[in-house]
Amino acid sequence: MQIEQRAPGLERVISPHQEIEELGRGYRYAEGPVWHREDSCLLFSDVFNSRRMKWSATEKVSVVEENTNNANGLTRDHQGRLVICEPGLRRVSRREQDGSVTVIANSYRNQPLNQPNDVVVKSDGSIYFTDPIHGGVESELDFYGVYRVSPDLGSINCLVRDFAFPNGLAFSPDETVLYINDYNRNHIRAFDVRATGLLALETDRVFSSVSNGPRTPAADGMKVDMEGTVYCTGHGGIWIFSPDGVHLGTIPTGDGTTNLAWGDDDWSAMYITTIKTLLRIRLKIPGVPVPRGTLEA
Repeated sequence: MQIEQRAPGLERVISPHQEIEELGRGYRYAEGPVWHREDSCLLFSDVFNSRRMKWSATEKVSVVEENTNNANGLTRDHQGRLVICEPGLRRVSRREQDGSVTVIANSYRNQPLNQPNDVVVKSDGSIYFTDPIHGGVESELDFYGVYRVSPDLGSINCLVRDFAFPNGLAFSPDETVLYINDYNRNHIRAFDVRATGLLALETDRVFSSVSNGPRTPAADGMKVDMEGTVYCTGHGGIWIFSPDGVHLGTIPTGDGTTNLAWGDDDWSAMYITTIKTLLRIRLKIPGVPVPRGTLEA
């Protein structure tokens, strides 16, 4: 399937004729891809099989962990530790270097969290995550929140609580803007970020809409490249937006598209999870690396 160009400027980030590779298939809701540059491999979640998967060019796809509490979103902190959204246990956790588990967050004001979905770590070490309800539990909270946990894990603050279904989130390259998807409303919201790390809510705005005709909802996973281009997954593909919110084009995948991650040594490969498959495509601009600060000149 050819990449759909919607506005001038798409060719700067990707060739309209760039091919998509299929790296694996047969999952029950693949999600949360994150690249391990030092090991040249990708980790991702197989949510409803409750497994953590690994892909590498030499070993292809393998299972690295079972019984992951239906883990969803994954990222890494600045020490390279894996940060995990675990909706099955209604928490965000961190896998330490010795294999032990640290709970980052599992409650807010003495009430259990809903079902943490996606997570990002800011350059100061603070952890931001979204907390909707996927199903199977009854919420003790009366909202679906977006949270910030301090770098020392000593405090948790609810930053936004008026989302219908907060999902993927990503910072701009300079971290002055936090983008958050509202899955049920099919749009991306943008918030200016104060130096303290808290959000300037008066500058909350709808950055752009994500839809595919009658196929709703959309606006699932999201990442940003080093020039501020925003990439958002949804039904059937990845929507590409300029930093000012213009829809440049769409990468079709033919399946419900759940998330994406930058990878390879130059951070210019986009690894894509759909409900059933793992895909890869090359771009012309590197993505914001995980952990931040690991992009070499």
